[in-house]
Amino acid sequence: MAFSGEHHPGVAPTPEETQGFRLNHTMLRIKDPERALAFYSQVFGMQVMRRLDFEEMQFSLYFLANLEDGDTVPEDVSARTAWTFSQKGLLELTHNWGTEDQPDFAYHDGNAEPQGFGHICFCVPNLEAAQAWFDEHDVTFVKRADQGKMQDVIFVKDADGYWIEVIQADRMANKGD
Repeated sequence: MAFSGEHHPGVAPTPEETQGFRLNHTMLRIKDPERALAFYSQVFGMQVMRRLDFEEMQFSLYFLANLEDGDTVPEDVSARTAWTFSQKGLLELTHNWGTEDQPDFAYHDGNAEPQGFGHICFCVPNLEAAQAWFDEHDVTFVKRADQGKMQDVIFVKDADGYWIEVIQADRMANKGD
């Protein structure tokens, strides 16, 4: 029998009606799309799959992905939009127009009090190489791999101050109970 998830209080058997449900994206609000897109494309190698503008409500959505060899992205805009909304693990950056022109404007990062949202996470093939890459790109560190109680985990900040956890999957095998 295939693994069906850990069992904990509150976890119910998977309803048949939820077959095919998948997490598509996580959304972060950004102040300045140029700064945010530069960060995610240059530092994390993400590409914009689709930008959607909503003139009446004055905001834009940018859907970013890390493409892998073999990924086939449709050129046709309608087909690419449908493809974007069928993927796993995308990052949506939401820009409310005009925030980039407000010098004191900032979104809550979720880690300052009162805490709420915590972070997003990227898995990398080599943690030391990623840490060196972040240093080369002057990324702000919250925690390096050799700091704190949880070794082998990096936390950095993006252009808007959101925390990003960076891990190497095989180093996580023996963490926790």
